[in-house]
Amino acid sequence: MDSIIIRGGKTLQGRLPISGAKNAALTLLPCALLTDEPLTLRNLPRLADVDSFGHLLNQLGASTMVEGARPEDFGRVMTLRAGKVTSTVAPYDIVRKMRASILVLGPLLAREGEATVSLPGGCAIGNRPIDLHLKALEAMGAEIELAAGYVKASAPAGRLPGGDFTFPVVSVGATENAVMAAVLAKGGTRLHNVAREPEIVDLCRCLVAMGARIEGIGSETLTIEGVDRLHGATYQVMPDRIEAGSYACAAAITGGSVELAGARAEDMGATIAALRQAGVTVEEVRDGLQVSASGKLQPLTLSTAPFPGFATDMQAQFMAMVLLANGASVFTETIFENRYMHVPELARMGADIEVRGRTAVVRGVEGLKGAPVMATDLRASMSLIIAGLAAEGETQVNRIYHLDRGYERLEEKLQAVGADIERVSAG
Repeated sequence: MDSIIIRGGKTLQGRLPISGAKNAALTLLPCALLTDEPLTLRNLPRLADVDSFGHLLNQLGASTMVEGARPEDFGRVMTLRAGKVTSTVAPYDIVRKMRASILVLGPLLAREGEATVSLPGGCAIGNRPIDLHLKALEAMGAEIELAAGYVKASAPAGRLPGGDFTFPVVSVGATENAVMAAVLAKGGTRLHNVAREPEIVDLCRCLVAMGARIEGIGSETLTIEGVDRLHGATYQVMPDRIEAGSYACAAAITGGSVELAGARAEDMGATIAALRQAGVTVEEVRDGLQVSASGKLQPLTLSTAPFPGFATDMQAQFMAMVLLANGASVFTETIFENRYMHVPELARMGADIEVRGRTAVVRGVEGLKGAPVMATDLRASMSLIIAGLAAEGETQVNRIYHLDRGYERLEEKLQAVGADIERVSAG
């Protein structure tokens, strides 16, 4: 099994390209099931999760073709075509590896009138039930049955009628599934208290490019008028705001200055505000964002929240960034109940962190020491990389398959801005 070795203490300097967004890509890929025409996605990141989703779509009857991809390039152009859906069953052996697989439920139900999808897997960061996905679909006329670890959904007379639904709490995945199901419904659908993340906006814009009729994009209420069919389209995946924020934290903890090429400030308001509160300089430049830091960082008080609040997917990276800050930082995790699994691993490197339920208090220390550490989930893995970049000596990060799910060629990008980092194989 591969590991990443980091010899810390290098200041990051230079230009670092931001890839297409993992969370957007995994939402756009199932849109291919909504039409029999080709859907071409540009700037698609090279990630294990993207490959897994492609394999799932292949099992359902979609073809996938990568155009002009060179091994040295970041990102890919992929054309997907589901001329005929040959199966409406998403099996356990694929779905268990990746929670985003549940996003084929809405498209299959919308186009074929039925879908059988295994209950999902993904990172072990807490309880993430899919009840809101199912309640939204039921409000649109679906009949739902849970049996033997599978969700079985069907539409009366083969097509959803549409309907109204108010999400009791904001849910990104449930919003995505509901929107994709609604675009081919017989009638109209109104979804209230929807997630407003930039990835939701990206999904809606892609669907509109395919012929969907959606109003209220970016707001708390989406009004969707179902159409008889969607057509193909070519669409560019948005830049990854979480990757950009992660590398901003890496630049900051090393006292460096890095241009995040392709990053979009409008998607990163809460992240940029938190960086600035910590004493990091963030400036918009022609090609993205310039992030610079020098001297001790300032402590932060942060609480995760749905967009436009501070993203739960940035909590672990910011916690690593302030390990050397001048004072105590306080983090409150409101989204997932088990998202501090990186804390014991950071403590192995000399971090001073006290967890009290959903709150973590981080007291800045004078220095970190490299150590063997184990990645527990995707964003926790990145927090260990960030800490390792600033630690004295050598850090070995094990179980890095988590990183490969969400960060395209991480070690190559960090090497290019001065990090002493490499991937090694145990065998």
